[in-house]
Amino acid sequence: MAGRDRQMALGVFFNHTGHHVASWRHPGAEADAGVNLKHYIRLAQTAEKAKFHFLFFADWLAVREASDLTLSRSAQYTAHFEPLTLLGGLAAVTEQIGLVCTCTTSYNEPFHVARKMASLDHMSGGRAAWNVVTSSFKAEAYNFGREAHYDHEDRYERAHEFVEVVKGLWDSWDDDAFPRDKDSGLYLDPAKLHRLNHEGKHLRVRGPLNVPRPPQGHPLIVQAGASDTGRELAAATAEIVFTSPLDIAAGKAFYDDVKGRMAKYGRHPDEMKILPGLSATVAATDEEAEEKFDYLQSLIHPEVGREILSMVLEGADLSGHDLDGPLPEISPMPEGGTPRGVIALARRENLTMRQLYLRLAGARGKRSTKGSAKTVADEMEEWFRAGACDGFILQPAYLPGSLDDICELLVPELQRRGLFQTEYRGSTLRDHLGFSRPRSRYAKD
Repeated sequence: MAGRDRQMALGVFFNHTGHHVASWRHPGAEADAGVNLKHYIRLAQTAEKAKFHFLFFADWLAVREASDLTLSRSAQYTAHFEPLTLLGGLAAVTEQIGLVCTCTTSYNEPFHVARKMASLDHMSGGRAAWNVVTSSFKAEAYNFGREAHYDHEDRYERAHEFVEVVKGLWDSWDDDAFPRDKDSGLYLDPAKLHRLNHEGKHLRVRGPLNVPRPPQGHPLIVQAGASDTGRELAAATAEIVFTSPLDIAAGKAFYDDVKGRMAKYGRHPDEMKILPGLSATVAATDEEAEEKFDYLQSLIHPEVGREILSMVLEGADLSGHDLDGPLPEISPMPEGGTPRGVIALARRENLTMRQLYLRLAGARGKRSTKGSAKTVADEMEEWFRAGACDGFILQPAYLPGSLDDICELLVPELQRRGLFQTEYRGSTLRDHLGFSRPRSRYAKD
């Protein structure tokens, strides 16, 4: 779609009890959400009824470390389901909504990821997507026999190669390789089997994959890196980019930069959706939304706020600094776009550390907004019309209440404006987002 007929792509990111750092303390939250299947089934079915394009799950491969885990922002994230397993269960209780989960390229092998994602795509009828990450928590390395991660450049170089190997494995079988003809006895056609025989700098994989070609050809590739190498990976491989600009100017700059890199990889800008994260507190009126948000803010412990701020600033040591004083000088300057934007925000508005963490902690470093459905929709439409995004990944503040508010109040307002779909388009996630099904690399013209 072009011009004013263009519609938003909308995903919803489920983060256990919600995206506000104090969400688990809300009386309406499910405190055991991370290991509560009925909770996730309710959320998935609610989002599907509202016609969201996809669900999104993050992941990490370690218990997050903190100096005091009892007061840490990490406490509520110490135990939770492995997301690919969870999405296999949700595939059985949903019919149309896309299913996106995170798998790291640092501590998996391409065959593992290709096989699992292909299986999910078949189980869901073509609704799977893989969020490609390279791992960032130091503790993850310890669980895989390493004292530290691969360095930044090596991680992304490996990720580029890893994604291409996974795509090659998904093409192991032609689409019509399995006739399963009982009369002739021909179960499969060996001529339509392809071994990848990949030998690269980081990976050696023979193949073939022992799963037929996925219904989507390739499950969608999602990526969220903000550094220069992360943007290159997105331009080369991603169909959905999850980003976190804090203002519309930064959003527009990121959008133009990443889409501007795609041509050198033989890709058109329309082959990618750039979707900022947005934590929205929605209510019937602006005043009621403010009250809901203020209540959640009141539940943040100060030391949790300090830890959140340190995390957003890529581990900067903020201990010993007065929370009611200014943000200290950060050295070395973080490479990622989000930390730099946070530092600029603090300097520009002369915020104290407490004011800054209150601004950021609720949505864990992503942009947040609050108001009536009209107020929030106005803000979303402004970004969308300005070319700063192709839609959003909404991050409910606490679950299930904030998701219910979004689905009952905000989604109908966006639909009334013609900005969001009222029915799913086709049956697969590629259909929903208007992406074509990729041809196999072995297909004959």
